Amino acid sequence: MTYSHIRSGYFLSRPNRFIAWVEIDGRKEKCHVKNTGRCKELLTDRALVYMQESDNPARKTRYDVIAVQKGELLINMDAQAPNRAAEEWLKRGGLLPHPTQVKAEAKYGQSRLDFYLENAQRRMFVEVKGVTLEEHGVAKFPDAPTQRGIKHIQELCRCVEDGYEATLLFVVQMKGMYCVTPNWDTHPEFGQALQEAQRKGVQILAIDCTVTPDSITISREVPFVWSYS
Repeated sequence: MTYSHIRSGYFLSRPNRFIAWVEIDGRKEKCHVKNTGRCKELLTDRALVYMQESDNPARKTRYDVIAVQKGELLINMDAQAPNRAAEEWLKRGGLLPHPTQVKAEAKYGQSRLDFYLENAQRRMFVEVKGVTLEEHGVAKFPDAPTQRGIKHIQELCRCVEDGYEATLLFVVQMKGMYCVTPNWDTHPEFGQALQEAQRKGVQILAIDCTVTPDSITISREVPFVWSYS
């Protein structure tokens, strides 16, 4: 996926989950943060950030923060980007060869999962998790406790019980990671739920992305491991 009207600036502060103050061309601008996660390791003092400029005059904020430079890593932090990039990849047959249907926000029972896929032989539900947390070349999920994430894992297990294939897809919003692992320190229950899901037949897959200031594109599979030291 690609963005238009990209500007760069320097992060100053984040008074709440939705707003950041950024220095752009020497001016202090209020910007929308397209990620409600903590992102404390990303939005550090005067970090170089990239923003998409909106042409909607009715908006309260003119810019959306979409990416940040962390050392040598450029990390996309747009929470909507993983699903959009994944949809492009799924339609190209990245997960299920020659798909005849790729449906976003697919209803399953009383819930919705990110995607439903079909081809001539197979039927699959997919839940996508974007990963922005990096520690020493290892990508970790989640960056904060997520009961919603556990619920999604349980829903994938029910899909398998009902005869569908099911995949939990980690989309790493950066390039160059050694592997992806559950963040046991932050939310061990998520890792435990994931282990149980794998035992029940849920596929766990991690893929990284090529990130530029104005694009994010799924690139290649990254090893998923249960722990890394």
